[in-house]
Amino acid sequence: MTTTTSAPEAILAAVGGPENITHLTHCATRLRFQLVDASAIDTPTVEKIPGVMGAVPQSGERYQIIIGGTVQSMYESIMALPEMKDIGAKAASNDDVKAAARAGGIRGKFAWVDNFFEFLSDSFRPLIGALLGASIFITFMALMGTLGVIGNWADPRVTLTPSWAFLNLTWRSVFYFLPLMVAYNASKKLGADPWVGFSVMAVTMLPGFAALGTVDQATSMTFMGSEITTVKLFGALPLTIFDYGSQVFPPLLLAAVLGPLTKGLKKIIPADIQLIFVPFFAMLIMIPLTSFLLGPIGVYVGAWLANLLQAINNISPFIFCIIIPLIYPFMVPLGLHWPINAIMLLNINNNGYDFIQGPMGAWNFACFGATAGVMIVAMRHKERDMRVTATGALFAGLVGGISEPSLYGIHLRFKRIYPRMLVGCVLGGIIQGIFGGVTTHAFVFTSLLTIPAFNGDATGADSTSSIVIYGVSVIVSFIVAMTLVILSDYRTPEERAEIDKTNAENEADLALETSAASGEEAASDGDAQTADAPAEEVKPALVPGAVTEVPAPLTGTVMPLEDVTDPVQHRQVRLRRDHRRRRHHHRHPPHPRHRPGRGG
Repeated sequence: MTTTTSAPEAILAAVGGPENITHLTHCATRLRFQLVDASAIDTPTVEKIPGVMGAVPQSGERYQIIIGGTVQSMYESIMALPEMKDIGAKAASNDDVKAAARAGGIRGKFAWVDNFFEFLSDSFRPLIGALLGASIFITFMALMGTLGVIGNWADPRVTLTPSWAFLNLTWRSVFYFLPLMVAYNASKKLGADPWVGFSVMAVTMLPGFAALGTVDQATSMTFMGSEITTVKLFGALPLTIFDYGSQVFPPLLLAAVLGPLTKGLKKIIPADIQLIFVPFFAMLIMIPLTSFLLGPIGVYVGAWLANLLQAINNISPFIFCIIIPLIYPFMVPLGLHWPINAIMLLNINNNGYDFIQGPMGAWNFACFGATAGVMIVAMRHKERDMRVTATGALFAGLVGGISEPSLYGIHLRFKRIYPRMLVGCVLGGIIQGIFGGVTTHAFVFTSLLTIPAFNGDATGADSTSSIVIYGVSVIVSFIVAMTLVILSDYRTPEERAEIDKTNAENEADLALETSAASGEEAASDGDAQTADAPAEEVKPALVPGAVTEVPAPLTGTVMPLEDVTDPVQHRQVRLRRDHRRRRHHHRHPPHPRHRPGRGG
């Protein structure tokens, strides 16, 4: 068995086996064990294992084994052993952090609330990629409209040239057919056939469905301030005609009924004919139910929520612009932001603009600014893992407008970040509120790339100054949050002291590894020299009669390294002593007559 293969097994056996390990992780140079009982470990035995440079017992049943620069490989080899499959390793994952955040709120107290918001999240989360791609097209069209190259690209009543009209379809396709995508995901989440949910929703979006509102028998009426069209089918059943494009509440209601219906049908229909008759009866029931009841209810619910937020914004845009960035940092970890995102889409569909995304941008950029602050602090304190995490999260935020990597990867792990981030949220919201708010004509992810899309004033009218107002507000949010995190650190003083101590240990371990490697290299070079090579001439260190004063840089007691209690220093002293002996042996070999003779 090779050294590489046997060393992980030897280390595992030396620390008492997997049953003695409660937690294992590593830093840049050391394996860090949290053990059940560390008293039985024989440190000299551990230090004899190939690849081990030293061992350092710690308080609280903790034990560290110094590996050096190959610690990552050794750690992975140990964790790959079959007996280690159930042992806790790394720190909590992002999913663990998300679950912990939700467990502390209303979602953790009521299972049905948690299931409801998980249903909403899983209905929209798979669409993020398509929405992100569409938002880039939207930004390009908004920039062209702001520069006067094209007209109001977001108003379907405006006729664009064929070329620009085609480009405009690139983002409209995603949002118009959004109900079909939501129906698919929501049905799948609840255990129904997603293609059945897709097909049921598709009926309401066919051109023929909308054409029913133009027949002679159709009548118009006013309901909740809006004019709606109805037509009686089969002589008595009133069918309300809506444009279901971009609607999200109807497909959610559809799936909420289709899921239990599918499970019920599977209980009463024999298994050998379920493939045919479960979809058939599901569509037979759900198509009329959605068209006559669930669809209109979904439209009315969405309109009511949108009107409620619109009324709040009309009362005081200034307060609204402060409230939104303040509540979003708490809504996103709980998954409560998805209904608000749905209302943004309804605002655009009904009003032609949305007033929520502008203030939301202040929160997003404050979030990204705090991440940038963490990245800078991590670079300053040489925290490699945090620097890598923060760099990736910052890129995802500034380019993609995605806040989840920052939230779950960093902010929710360190309590000092949120108060500083909220200051940036408030200041960015105040700047927008002073000017009555900022609007956009499309649903976009708030990133650097989508700043030109926020070109609407409080009434939704195009305004180049709105881009400037929005840009200034998000820059202020970003810089304030970043600066506060840099000045105050994202770790507590106790955490920072522990991290700095770990970094110092890592540097000492790397120096030890380098010293050991240098000693081996020097010994190898000495073997290549001839035994009869003349010794180098010893030169005087000082000029006779001269006095050299060496000032001490520190105050303290001078003591030999042999007397230092640190085990790493002890091992380094031994390595240096052995290195000097080998060099002396090769430079001053014993006289031939004192060498032991050869023979049997």
